[in-house]
Amino acid sequence: MFPEDQLIPISALQHWLYCPRQCALIHVEQAWSENQFTAEGRVMHERAHDGPDESRPGIRITRGMPVRSLEIGLTGQCDVVEFLAGGKVTPVEYKRGRPKAHRADEVQLCAQALCLEEMLQVEVPSGSLYYGKNRRRKEIPFDPMLRELVFETTKLIRECFNKGFTPSAEYLARRCDACSLIDICQPKSLRLKRGAAAWFTAQLQSQITNL
Repeated sequence: MFPEDQLIPISALQHWLYCPRQCALIHVEQAWSENQFTAEGRVMHERAHDGPDESRPGIRITRGMPVRSLEIGLTGQCDVVEFLAGGKVTPVEYKRGRPKAHRADEVQLCAQALCLEEMLQVEVPSGSLYYGKNRRRKEIPFDPMLRELVFETTKLIRECFNKGFTPSAEYLARRCDACSLIDICQPKSLRLKRGAAAWFTAQLQSQITNL
């Protein structure tokens, strides 16, 4: 069991799987900057959180529900949790863009589900990701592989946070150019510096070998 002051934000899992350096900049160095993408995402989450709870035949909808797991060491907030007739519980996470090739969004949603399972003592077999671009929900089954990815990612983040370590930059155009922290991170500049250092080291080793 983890104490309250050692719980990791669920959002950190999404940040880490997108880019470990971004995760550390936000959660270790407390750096933040907003761009169009983050602003649109923030507005979407605020709308999901701030709407009224609803009760309709066969379903109760709760918005902005705080969740935590003392066993795993996570804390966060669900955009929406649907309580269906028969006892089924379904978390729904809202995203501004489209479904992604990586599993960062799925891990974030699964982490919410694991918290709900611990808090409510129920099984949460699946959840949904709602993507704003196509305005559709994508059902995500929480299989053993995805659950294990939540555990392993949480473990890596905890090690990073405990050491106060920020991973080095690795510039990938598609990822970095869309990141709101690109001016703070400066991945291109750091890549050039590493490249220059590697070149200098190679030249020095060559000189030593030729002596």
